[in-house]
Amino acid sequence: MTDQAPDADPDIPGKPTSASRTTLSHIMTHNDTNLLGTVHGGVIMKLVDDAAGAVAGRHSGGPAVTASMDEMVFLEPVRVGDLVHVKAQVNWTGRTSMEIGVRVLAERWNESAPATQVGSAYLVFAAVDADGKPRRVPQVCPETERDRRRNQEAQIRRTHRLARRRAIRELRERRAAEGFFED
Repeated sequence: MTDQAPDADPDIPGKPTSASRTTLSHIMTHNDTNLLGTVHGGVIMKLVDDAAGAVAGRHSGGPAVTASMDEMVFLEPVRVGDLVHVKAQVNWTGRTSMEIGVRVLAERWNESAPATQVGSAYLVFAAVDADGKPRRVPQVCPETERDRRRNQEAQIRRTHRLARRRAIRELRERRAAEGFFED
């Protein structure tokens, strides 16, 4: 592999994007609805987390835990009777973490119309060992131009996550130094 990440472990062979890509499908029922009669966003978010967790576990070869969820976007409401497909794949890998991209599609269970994208999200998972300590993950090897684009976009999101975290920490430290103590 000539384009390994600078922190890639040469002892762990990389894995292609397709090796862990998965789809989880679920029919929405009345138990999934909110007060408006559409499917509750939390139900969709759980499906997103479940699919992303399966991908993270497959890619890393063991347990992985959700570290963060970015940009959960709901594009269209989901209704009772919709067949929801949650498609997930690894977009980027670091030493112990992975960004998983998720697309949520819905179609009527009894119609042959194509599925419509109703949401998307990006989640970061950390691979952990039996003691809950971080462990190394294989580098993801993008296979298509779309995979390469997703990998580059994931690197931008990672840079923004780290910068946001750093800016908030610095603000809190500055306010504490000025005598502002917050709960």
